[in-house]
Amino acid sequence: MNKSRLNNYFHSLFPIPEEIVKRITAPFCHFTLDKNLTLIEKNTISTKTYFLEEGYMRSYILNEENEEITTNIYVAPCFVNDFLSFFKKQPTKVIYQTITDCSFWETSLENVQKNFHTIPEFREFSRLLFVINYSKLNDRLIEMASQKAETRYLNLLKEQPLVIQHFPLKIIASYLGITDSTLSRIRKEISKI
Repeated sequence: MNKSRLNNYFHSLFPIPEEIVKRITAPFCHFTLDKNLTLIEKNTISTKTYFLEEGYMRSYILNEENEEITTNIYVAPCFVNDFLSFFKKQPTKVIYQTITDCSFWETSLENVQKNFHTIPEFREFSRLLFVINYSKLNDRLIEMASQKAETRYLNLLKEQPLVIQHFPLKIIASYLGITDSTLSRIRKEISKI
């Protein structure tokens, strides 16, 4: 399989020599999952990290009423994992599900640890990736606490315009922290503008 999209992702954060990227990605294995399948199940320990090459995913939890609450959406290309479970070897509290047919590359914790210890560029890449993910999580937390639902929806449209085409509205509403009917009302009001 062609690893160009995976390799290009490593180059996207900062310049890494091609031979180093090929060394990092050499142990990655390719696989696909059909839509609406689980990548990582709740209460399991994530032993692999995944690069989403093509497709759309979400992570979600079940609340006390057993309703699905979407915690994150993933648009390729990106890494997808429960990093606390992966690095701390603890059971995940979150379920990771494909929304469309998806294409992945995966590698093990052992390969990641080996790269940390032997490839300085990989350490820098990983550090930047954690900072970027923390920043996104922090921004989302602030948005949920400080912005109206309509503003959050408009920001999602601006930042991820294809999400509306690939995610059911129920999932988008859950991700935005609103009900389906509130999202329908917001979409109706926006369409009048």
